[in-house]
Amino acid sequence: MRNMSIVTTFILMGLPHSPELDTLLFGIFLVIYAFTVVGNLLILLVITVDPRLHTPMYYFLSNLSFIDMWFSTVTVPKMLMTLVSPEGSPVSFPGCVAQLYSFHFLGSTECFLYTIMSYDRFLAISYPLRYARMMSGRTCALLATTTWLSGSVHSAVQTTLTFRLPFCGPNQIQHYFCDAPPILKLACADTSANELVIFVNIGVVASGCFLLIVLSYVSIIHSILKIRTSEGRWRAFQTCASHCTVVLCFFVPCVFIYLRPGSKEAMDRIVAVFYTVMTPLLNPVVYTLRNKEVKKALLKLKDKVVHSQSK
Repeated sequence: MRNMSIVTTFILMGLPHSPELDTLLFGIFLVIYAFTVVGNLLILLVITVDPRLHTPMYYFLSNLSFIDMWFSTVTVPKMLMTLVSPEGSPVSFPGCVAQLYSFHFLGSTECFLYTIMSYDRFLAISYPLRYARMMSGRTCALLATTTWLSGSVHSAVQTTLTFRLPFCGPNQIQHYFCDAPPILKLACADTSANELVIFVNIGVVASGCFLLIVLSYVSIIHSILKIRTSEGRWRAFQTCASHCTVVLCFFVPCVFIYLRPGSKEAMDRIVAVFYTVMTPLLNPVVYTLRNKEVKKALLKLKDKVVHSQSK
């Protein structure tokens, strides 16, 4: 089908809120964004410079930090622009295409990565003696590369299905970033087939990943219960608790927005804040405040910086 779009610019309408809250919301989201970027950069730096963190778990965590940093960067700056522009923030047609692709690329890659991380924890706890051999550096690199390539293909399908339609009428996107559901409402053609394919596409990916994660953690709990000492059980539980927290904060809002019948624009925009703004922030918070190894590495890095400055 030939694309007959005549819309050259979309207008992002932002979050539903009272105009009096513009300044307050701008300040809150700006601070959250700054903490998200700095926090994830710190995790990347610490994992890179500390040899003790050169393990499969932290290798995947560094991938997650990199994704979260850019995942937030794809959406939050545009949200901030909508808060300082009462009539909405303009975005060019190619810019909207790029944002939609980047958003689904990073989001689906993160979805796949959570699955790999749960599998990694399953192997570490269930097969501790064979873990190092099973999760070699080559295996970790292969798994990580597969998640990035899978995310790229998944996003390409989403983006192509969305922008192959003609856009010749209204151009106001009822959201703070370019996402498929609100964009499809602006198309000058029947979108039922697109909505069905997107629903199935996201449904298969999200449901499949979540099911594999649940199966991994059922097996992990079974293995934890076999550990004889209470201290050993507690350490194993702590290893997985942070991952479970972030996974739930990511998947529950996604399921709410993409996999439920019907769509309420105002509610969708508010719920989207949880996985576009809050989840990327949770990564550095959860993995530093709940992880002794990362905290030790951060303190060690701080001491090195202080020592170098005192010379």
